[in-house]
Amino acid sequence: MRVLRLSLIVLLAFLISVSIAWASEDRVNKSISGLVWSTGKEGGLFGKSHSEEPVDLNDNDELDGGFSSLDGMLQWAIGHSDPAKLKDAAKSMQRLSDDELKQRQIEIQDLMEKLRMPSDAELMKVAIDDLNNISISLEDRLRALEELLVLVEPIDNANDLNKLGGVAAVISQLDNLDLDVRKLAAWVIGKASQNNPVVQNQVLELRTLAKLMKMVRSDVVEEATKALYAVSALIRNNFDGQKIFYAEAGDLMLKDILSNSTFDIRLRRKCVSLVGDLAECQLENTDKSELPFFSDHSFLKAIVDLALSDDLELQEKSLATIKILLQLRTTDASTFKDSCALDNALEKMRMQLRQLMEEEDQREYAMDVEILRREVELIFYKKLENVYHMATFSL
Repeated sequence: MRVLRLSLIVLLAFLISVSIAWASEDRVNKSISGLVWSTGKEGGLFGKSHSEEPVDLNDNDELDGGFSSLDGMLQWAIGHSDPAKLKDAAKSMQRLSDDELKQRQIEIQDLMEKLRMPSDAELMKVAIDDLNNISISLEDRLRALEELLVLVEPIDNANDLNKLGGVAAVISQLDNLDLDVRKLAAWVIGKASQNNPVVQNQVLELRTLAKLMKMVRSDVVEEATKALYAVSALIRNNFDGQKIFYAEAGDLMLKDILSNSTFDIRLRRKCVSLVGDLAECQLENTDKSELPFFSDHSFLKAIVDLALSDDLELQEKSLATIKILLQLRTTDASTFKDSCALDNALEKMRMQLRQLMEEEDQREYAMDVEILRREVELIFYKKLENVYHMATFSL
């Protein structure tokens, strides 16, 4: 037993010696996905200063670092040890008394605690406390939101957000005077709500949707797009959220963005995608009553017109949305022909895409969009044929 204890202590004593350089003042600075341990509050995980190069929060890098077990520490020590120094250390350890060995074990245990990687819940709690601290600096408030943006991505963490008081804390930041704070808060809400009915309902119960929809009208594109992202995440596959959205004149908001060319192209892309998501949700839940704007002629025409955009990505998203809308049970194909001139639009798209396919840098993407255009054309004419067939049969 004494030999085993000696072996463990020798390895961990080496770990102490190499760790001392990066474990000072009873705190460990850990670099994680571009974020660093540094805050006015001990133990927090914060991003780089906003005066420096911004952290890329779109990456899905895993949080790493720390030792989760004694075995992990031993493996690390073995891999980084100098055999000669380790042998010398073993000899010196053999001369220690039992009391000295126990003292060394206590020292090692203390270091293990200092090197322990905080849990996600602990990190979230620190960030939430910072958001609730009215005296914290703007920089630290932004960093706290950046932490949460990374931490709420796993669904288990997102589900813990409300238990820690985080949902209300983040929502309160939507009223902040600082643009970046509002933008990040909306982004966190969207990330936590994505495909998560638990968080969706928690946010909706706090009457947040109307506030986010108002933010979509912001003159600042970045704020508007992040707010629309959050709105989309809240009502996707959530019929209660969709009812609130419609009650808050969400259809008028969408129609305005879709039909008004002064809105930024990024916002219009997201808007078209949202309509497609809503239509797909309806397609998968035929027992639910359809949102009224699916039958609005001017609304449908706005989407068809966007399919003729010079922006190929917007054209693709519009086609994808039209494809889903045509498959809805209540969608009238003759409306798409008579009111939206979809047949003419599809032919114009064919000519546009043919020209783009002659350009080397656009060819592959244009070919993919052409395949989608043909699928839409097939569905449209087949549904239109059924309409004419039914009309003839009724005569």
